[in-house]
Amino acid sequence: MSHSINPTINRREFVAALVKACPNALFVAGLGSSTYDLFAAGDRPENFYLWGAMGGAAGIGLGLALAQPAKSIVVLTGDGEQLMGLGTLATVGAQQPKNLTLVILDNGHFGETGMQHSHTSLGTDLVAVAKACSIANSHLVTDQSKLTDISTCVQAPTQTSLFQVLVRADDVPKALPIRDGVHIKNRFRSVLGLDPI
Repeated sequence: MSHSINPTINRREFVAALVKACPNALFVAGLGSSTYDLFAAGDRPENFYLWGAMGGAAGIGLGLALAQPAKSIVVLTGDGEQLMGLGTLATVGAQQPKNLTLVILDNGHFGETGMQHSHTSLGTDLVAVAKACSIANSHLVTDQSKLTDISTCVQAPTQTSLFQVLVRADDVPKALPIRDGVHIKNRFRSVLGLDPI
């Protein structure tokens, strides 16, 4: 996150609006605040919450996008979680599933460990990293009105997309989804017409 930009986007309002604008998309939410944001927007079987596996959201989304090419997949994650899984961007760029959209909610901090500054506060440019990984449709979002650009990519996907959304570093109350991983997995599988395992 650039020090020259003062974020104005409220993460909860942004995620709620994104889910509302993309009712048919499958969402994979990364560890921590992005999972809380997605749950706060309304629990639904199309949501796959990660309670662990920090850095794994983009990889799970990539696998899902490749396995379900007719579905639109949104990975909703934070800057700290994506920084943990930075190498996955290279694999996403190599695979290029057009039905995958990565939305990185960047507050410039590691929220789960005490709000220490993340690397995006210290100069790492995730959009530049994504473009270097061949994810050409990568953009910085600093205004809520750009949500329409994201929803267009999700609703009518033509290429792999990444959006780094600068959000305020607010102390947002936690909204905790169920922690039963088997339940989350099987209800998500049911959306895909798959039997529980």
